[in-house]
Amino acid sequence: MNKKALINIDYTNDFVNGALPVGKPGEAIEEKVVSLTKEFLDTENYVVLAIDVHVKDDPFHPETKLFPPHNLARTKGRELYGGLAEFYEENKNSEKVLYMDKTRYSAFAGTNLDIWLRERGVTDLHLIGVCTDICVLHTAVDAYNKGYKITVHKDAVASFNQAGHEWALGHFEGSLGATIL
Repeated sequence: MNKKALINIDYTNDFVNGALPVGKPGEAIEEKVVSLTKEFLDTENYVVLAIDVHVKDDPFHPETKLFPPHNLARTKGRELYGGLAEFYEENKNSEKVLYMDKTRYSAFAGTNLDIWLRERGVTDLHLIGVCTDICVLHTAVDAYNKGYKITVHKDAVASFNQAGHEWALGHFEGSLGATIL
């Protein structure tokens, strides 16, 4: 049996309706994000919360020039959004849940995520969160290059750029061989 992990990417206050908001599309996926996360924990699979973290006005980080300050360490904006925050509080001590900081678009860039997944025998990744065409996309590309099977849940991803969102969904399937559910 293939082991799976749900990678829940950047579903925080700042990305839903804070400093760098997806807005209504981000709010609209909350129920699906939370239900999928609970579903994965109730099985033999794993849950990863891959959460962007930044330092205000960091002159060495490329996003400083691209986006307003967001997901700043130790701020309300970086906290998990809505029901996902409650899920994490209830399950943060589970050996099947990993909350990890990431400082780049991809959850794999500069982190130990690949090692953590391989230690557990995970071969299939399910991706949800925001933004479809930025952090979800870059995580998917890295997962593809590392040989993981990829599934993207289209009703649990969102972006502030609808054209980019649609393009990314096509790219996941057409260029990365991902399953879109």
